[in-house]
Amino acid sequence: MIKHILFDLDGTLLPMAQDEFVECYMTLLSRYFIPHDIKPEILINAIWRGVGAMVKNNGSCTNEEAFWSCFTKLLPVKKETMEPMLLDFYNSDFNQAIKSTRPSPCAPKLIRALKNAGIRLYLATNPIFPRCATLNRIKWAGLPAEDFEEITTYEAYHYSKPNVLYFKELLDKYSLNPKECLMVGNDVEEDVIIRELGVKVYLVTDCLENKKALALSADYKGSLEKLTDEAVLGTG
Repeated sequence: MIKHILFDLDGTLLPMAQDEFVECYMTLLSRYFIPHDIKPEILINAIWRGVGAMVKNNGSCTNEEAFWSCFTKLLPVKKETMEPMLLDFYNSDFNQAIKSTRPSPCAPKLIRALKNAGIRLYLATNPIFPRCATLNRIKWAGLPAEDFEEITTYEAYHYSKPNVLYFKELLDKYSLNPKECLMVGNDVEEDVIIRELGVKVYLVTDCLENKKALALSADYKGSLEKLTDEAVLGTG
């Protein structure tokens, strides 16, 4: 019996084309830092190198620590100066990136139905963003953050998708039985990997990500609307 559902955010509860979102996000970020005399090409390179450090994180530090350790080495600005500016960006100009997403009325309806059914919900979004950036993306999706038992962000996690240890860290934190869990995501590489831990997967196909053309080995698949209808009817 499913008692716990783990949800991805970007492309799942918040429909988007990942490439469009990233392009919009990086453009906004570059513009924000122009007055601070940080060249866009240097900034973007540092961001991607920082993301790479989080993806390669071996668990020896938090993703936040891995990011900043790499990021600040590539910029002519100290962390003490850069961090407040970056967090201000995520709380201001970053919100314009909602225009690159396609919020769906299905997401709030689905979450509400599952909450009413007593299912415990966890936002298993890739923890490569600060909490404030993730909370804002949750708002874009029309969802209350308090509906989730956990929201995975870079401050508290030591691995990133597609490392299966990221999911193990989440399951262990709440002592979750894999057989009582379901993962709902849209990325074949990043989300389906949780099956290695014995968790079944529902692959949302609206904004399917499968850059490596991997086999669609999820247990279930379909649209977010289909999953919502099943939850509302009590047949999911």
